[in-house]
Amino acid sequence: MSYLIIPEHYRPVLSLRQTEQGIKLIKDFFQQNLSTGLQLRRVTAPLFVLKGMGINDDLSGVERAVTFPIRDLDDARAEVVHSLAKWKRLTLAEYDVKPGYGIYTDMNAIRADESLGNLHSLYVDQWDWERTIVPEDRNIVFLKRIVRRIYSAMLRTEYLINETYPELEPFLAREVFFIHSEELRRMYPDMTPKQREDAVTKEHGAVFIMGIGGKLGDGEAHDLRAPDYDDWSTPNEDGFEGLNGDLLVWNPILNRAMELSSMGIRVDAEAMLRQLKLCGQEERGKLYFHQRLLNGELPLCIGGGIGQSRLCMLFLQKAHIGEIQASIWPEDQRRACAAAGIQLI
Repeated sequence: MSYLIIPEHYRPVLSLRQTEQGIKLIKDFFQQNLSTGLQLRRVTAPLFVLKGMGINDDLSGVERAVTFPIRDLDDARAEVVHSLAKWKRLTLAEYDVKPGYGIYTDMNAIRADESLGNLHSLYVDQWDWERTIVPEDRNIVFLKRIVRRIYSAMLRTEYLINETYPELEPFLAREVFFIHSEELRRMYPDMTPKQREDAVTKEHGAVFIMGIGGKLGDGEAHDLRAPDYDDWSTPNEDGFEGLNGDLLVWNPILNRAMELSSMGIRVDAEAMLRQLKLCGQEERGKLYFHQRLLNGELPLCIGGGIGQSRLCMLFLQKAHIGEIQASIWPEDQRRACAAAGIQLI
């Protein structure tokens, strides 16, 4: 089901020509800052991978991948990627990337099960990145340091855009507020997870919510995560703390929280086995990717994805992601957007 927010009295600040120029400026500038800040080099990524090898990202575990047969491989089926979380780790191993360095790429995906609206499209474009780490880096202090570097690149990008288009007013918070999803639940016990996100992000402007995927004190997860890439169930003396999270900022156009990045320290062999068991998916341990991890053939790493169209939408102060990228939308949504002055590409 599609979901559409129509901001009251919305009119795009920039023309179509300025918007296209702004998109290129943001993408060129941000990826260079991301590369410098995290010491990443660009690599070329696949649009599809072979089905049944455990390489594709399973997201929350229920989304269907777009598939097609390959004639020259006896009709073996390929899957259009959901993201490149596991492919990037294989690439770190193949390129023998040393600790402290990493890779990034332009990830293009099709997510056929998205609920289409202001922030969600069938077409997903991200900067997917991955960086090799050492065992001593597998902690929350290191995770926060990386988040702050990414957010600093966003702040610099916002400054450039506001200098280029002074009619756009800056609005990003200067710092990121960190909170665990269990702390957030206890703070707002009567709210849904999405309502909690809106409440805490409206208060702080930019928030990183940690521990996404594990069950909280009420027996429910803040949000679902596949068990075989992010480490969301790291044990400590108080229970599970989690080494992953989502970066959200307050969107003043839509008057709601907006997720820009999902990222985390990746599972080691122990964490993957623990999380596969928690999710009742132990059989996945037999797949190609999982066997390589269990055999010690893949490096420890941290990584994530940063939405390209979402970042452009935010900085160019657009109401709909369809003002940034070309995609397919329900006809009633197109009509409603046209009536409200929202120009879908």
